[in-house]
Amino acid sequence: MNESAHPKSELIPARRRALILERLRVRGVAVITQLADELQVSASTIRRDLEVLTEEGHLERTHGGALSHRGPPATFEPEEAVAALSAVAEKTAIGQAAAQRLTAGSSVVLDSGSTVSAVARALVERDIALTVVTNSLATAQICGVTAAIRVIVIGGMLRTGSATLWGEPGRRFLNTVKADLCFLGAHAIDDALVTESSLEGADIKRALMGAARRTILLADSSKFQQRSFCTVCTLAELDEVITDDAITPQALAAVREAAPVTLVTPRRM
Repeated sequence: MNESAHPKSELIPARRRALILERLRVRGVAVITQLADELQVSASTIRRDLEVLTEEGHLERTHGGALSHRGPPATFEPEEAVAALSAVAEKTAIGQAAAQRLTAGSSVVLDSGSTVSAVARALVERDIALTVVTNSLATAQICGVTAAIRVIVIGGMLRTGSATLWGEPGRRFLNTVKADLCFLGAHAIDDALVTESSLEGADIKRALMGAARRTILLADSSKFQQRSFCTVCTLAELDEVITDDAITPQALAAVREAAPVTLVTPRRM
């Protein structure tokens, strides 16, 4: 293929790489020439993207393309910008469904992560009076655009390369809070366990759960694949799980044995 056959793509690299990972998730394999045609960039651009994604542990390179990774290391953490641009339709649908669980005057604990950020955007659209407690600077900024939502940021140590706070004094503060509901994100779910890639991340998630009367897990279907490094909780400790309808029958059956499940159908383009 002619390297200059396509005009320069207007997609930012993170968005382009998220689309590559989405195609890999669906197909299991990706071919450079096919990706170049679909994303309207040169083959050399796709090669560079694949090299970056390989170095980050997302996939396995092959001659002429890539294979879906059989499972990243347990402590693997995807690039935040790529994660935010992955499964956008699924996360949006999950966020909108979750936002309907709250009524005016409620208090809610919001975890960090792109799926929970989708809840924050849906709550801003609803524009109802709420108190939000969060360890995410990104979520705080989203909620802060409306006067209807009172935002409390818990404080703590800023995680490197992220907008997430963990550790003290935020953890101690959460011991003084008892909100109506906690929306929890997850790195991975497997064998009825919610898991996280780091000790600090698992610890703050447990503290967020403890700061609410009820906890709802928000996770798109791609999260139900493997176990990560640290256990956060069991699915049986949750009051509900909201995910999208692409979850495998096996994973869905396992979740339903432990907790109520709500399936959403994304608006896919």
